[in-house]
Amino acid sequence: MAEKKQEEKLGKEVGKVDHYYTNIGVGVVRLSSTLKAGDKIRIKGATTDFKQNVESMQIEKDKIEEGKKGQVIGLKVDEHIRENDVVYKV
Repeated sequence: MAEKKQEEKLGKEVGKVDHYYTNIGVGVVRLSSTLKAGDKIRIKGATTDFKQNVESMQIEKDKIEEGKKGQVIGLKVDEHIRENDVVYKV
């Protein structure tokens, strides 16, 4: 029951951060659900907590409009994120 309440507050978990490239502001995210360009997301971790719209996603430097469960994508982010931060769709 507590898990359901958590999901209502944060949104639906769609992935986890594997790596962050500080110099280009891109996070490597392992998706556990579909994520599309234009989706509003929240990234939350021990010291991270912000919302943004998905504007740019890539797989192997190719721009994509949608990432699917199991894929590892590059996600342009507005703020610094860290390994193991969780990405939620809100």
